[in-house]
Amino acid sequence: MIADGRILAVHTGRIERLANAGRGGEGLSTAYRKTPENGPVQVGPLGITTDVQANRKVHGGPEKAVYGYPISGYAGWRAEFADIADRFVPGAMGENLVIAGQDEASLCIGDIIRSGSVTLQIAQIREPCSTFAAIIGTSRVVKAMTRSGRCGWYYRVLEAGMLAPGDSHDVIERPNPDWPICRFTPIAAGRAGRTDELEALSTLPGLTLAWQVRMAQALATQRA
Repeated sequence: MIADGRILAVHTGRIERLANAGRGGEGLSTAYRKTPENGPVQVGPLGITTDVQANRKVHGGPEKAVYGYPISGYAGWRAEFADIADRFVPGAMGENLVIAGQDEASLCIGDIIRSGSVTLQIAQIREPCSTFAAIIGTSRVVKAMTRSGRCGWYYRVLEAGMLAPGDSHDVIERPNPDWPICRFTPIAAGRAGRTDELEALSTLPGLTLAWQVRMAQALATQRA
């Protein structure tokens, strides 16, 4: 084992309609809001089987099967948005797994994680969206997530099985020790990225193909 953590909570969601949200305030259908699961859940290639995504074009799929967020990240949100600090509680990011003992600085892109009988791999970061802003109640959080890197991460499922609150979240393989998530986030936001870094990311093991292509495009632009 390379690094150990723990799953504090498991969340799943159902589609609901948010009034006065979305473009023009016409309402928004989303499964962003999630509720805690008290016992084991089944995890398959597309995520927790009892979890739902409303917009499959941008959410869900094998490369965004499960969303993890560190419990430690919430302190930063409460400090930055003191006027609405009570809104930043576990689940506020729409995460499936609340993780203790690990964060964007201690986990790396491509890390392979063992939890319960499930094997996961960190495939990419989470990018902020308008639904996040609608749930929290201010568009300020969108830029704040990009700026701060308090984004959490998406997993792909390498081995299906069961996991539950209280299970370990152990890194069992680390193909990219030089690429903690916090190193990747500013590059993904377009604020950094040397030629050698973009070259590495364009073929980085475990990073999604979509992000590899984006890094290759950034590299081509930089060279031009």
